Amino acid sequence: MAHEQFKTCIDACNACADACDHCSTACLQEDDVKMMGRCIALDIDCAAICRLAAGYMARGSEFSAALCGFCAQVCEACGQECARHQHDHCQACAQACRQCAEACRSMAAS
Repeated sequence: MAHEQFKTCIDACNACADACDHCSTACLQEDDVKMMGRCIALDIDCAAICRLAAGYMARGSEFSAALCGFCAQVCEACGQECARHQHDHCQACAQACRQCAEACRSMAAS
């Protein structure tokens, strides 16, 4: 089954989406929310694309590899932005984004 073949990537996408949701919510509680604007926007985009990619892989969609390639790009951008901020939630999100980008690149290349 497709979902078993792509389990590592699906799990990475779901973990990344959860980290991004947490990060965006936590960023909204920071003192300078305006400074966190790009981080919040990328968190939202990243969570959405990760959940979409996980669904495509779970269904065994013929477009999974292409979507995962794009997902890796979004995760990379989000991870880079989160890494710029020293908040624990941003650092945790950056790590989840890096792991997901790596999993998605690997899946897209297979």
